[in-house]
Amino acid sequence: MSLSARENRRTRARLEALPEPDLTDPDNPNGGRRISSGPRVPNPCPEILAAFPRTLARMRGPGEKPRKLQQTLRLDPDVLAYFKAEGRLWQRHINAVLREAMEQGR
Repeated sequence: MSLSARENRRTRARLEALPEPDLTDPDNPNGGRRISSGPRVPNPCPEILAAFPRTLARMRGPGEKPRKLQQTLRLDPDVLAYFKAEGRLWQRHINAVLREAMEQGR
């Protein structure tokens, strides 16, 4: 579905009215520059971010920490199979069971 000329002008005007995004990341002082032999992931330029406003809205702001931590956990195969059989949200289910055990232990 293509936009009419009027809708296209309105959308372009709204995008141009957006403030310049702050793309600095205090957790990454190198700013995307290569510090190892791994692949380099460039910082997106503001014009690209402005063209995708929903992507810009999903990005973490400076100073915001992730709500969950990534941790490696070794489980017995039968325990893992039990939780995976619950469906695609099996990790949330494990988290809920662990939280319940933690709260009962107080």
